[in-house]
Amino acid sequence: MRYAIVVEKAENNYSAYVPDLLGCVATGATLEEAEREIRTAIEFHLEGMIEDGLPIPQPTSIVEYIEVAA
Repeated sequence: MRYAIVVEKAENNYSAYVPDLLGCVATGATLEEAEREIRTAIEFHLEGMIEDGLPIPQPTSIVEYIEVAA
């Protein structure tokens, strides 16, 4: 499956979350680390859902960028 992630720059690190997987979050000192950590978090999150007998949500979030004049 392919899930959309959102990565946000904080003051001293990056944080990431998955809109389609409630509570699936990760942080990293760099963008690359945050992306690596959220990949691990997604895998762990899905494994936990399977172990608990919960349905795996299908990816539904759509990512688009919109240009605006500033």
